[in-house]
Amino acid sequence: MTTVLSLEAATVRYPGSAKAALLNATFAVSEGEVLAVIGPNGAGKSTLVRLLAATLSPTTGKALLRGRPLQHFERSELARSLAVVSQHETVAFGYSVEQVVMMGRAPHQTAWMRKTAEDIESVELVLAQCDLLALRGARVDQLSGGEQKRVAIARALAQKPQVLILDEPSAFLDVKHALALCELLVAQARERNLACVMVMHDLNATAAFADRVLLLKEGATVAVGSVADVMTWQRLREAFGCDLYVGVNELTQDRYFVPMRSKT
Repeated sequence: MTTVLSLEAATVRYPGSAKAALLNATFAVSEGEVLAVIGPNGAGKSTLVRLLAATLSPTTGKALLRGRPLQHFERSELARSLAVVSQHETVAFGYSVEQVVMMGRAPHQTAWMRKTAEDIESVELVLAQCDLLALRGARVDQLSGGEQKRVAIARALAQKPQVLILDEPSAFLDVKHALALCELLVAQARERNLACVMVMHDLNATAAFADRVLLLKEGATVAVGSVADVMTWQRLREAFGCDLYVGVNELTQDRYFVPMRSKT
């Protein structure tokens, strides 16, 4: 598989902080692959997202898109290759769902922002995929948090990027839509050869849908690799500081995790 996005010994130090927010991170994401990033609060996950989204440059090391440093891209060029769904999306006041999703087509349009047949077709498709057809005319600022998250993801998919970065994509979603979203993202990664990076808190969803996992703790990499290699009870205990029972679903063969109460 062809590597699309990679970090090479990337370290981020914020001004005034003696400790690195991210330390010597090294990994690569290939076409058609879903990489889940997990770890406790303060592990460096949000810093990693900012680094991969090119809103932050590494203090040392490299962040590369197809072998080229992210900071060497023009913003317009980068927007045609990379889409980001933040943990907290800015609400587009006064705009309808369809208008916001159409904004994802902006990097591919001329300065006059005239819609093409391809734009309309792309938006129609993702509205259906994200279960938003019935809400297409609704104002985004009047939707629930979960519905707004689906709009943000639809806008990113309409962008047709090579890389999709999502910070807690299932936050605010109910069980049905969280499951549907994960299935959609995996399908999109396969069909479009999309490199997908997802920051996740749900360990069970991570084990079910990720191809590989990056486990962080206090900015450092605990492990990166397959679910079986990374999501062991020993490594999860090391990262999260608590015990989790690790089982195997007999129907799907996916791992599942149950937090264990302290005996004290």
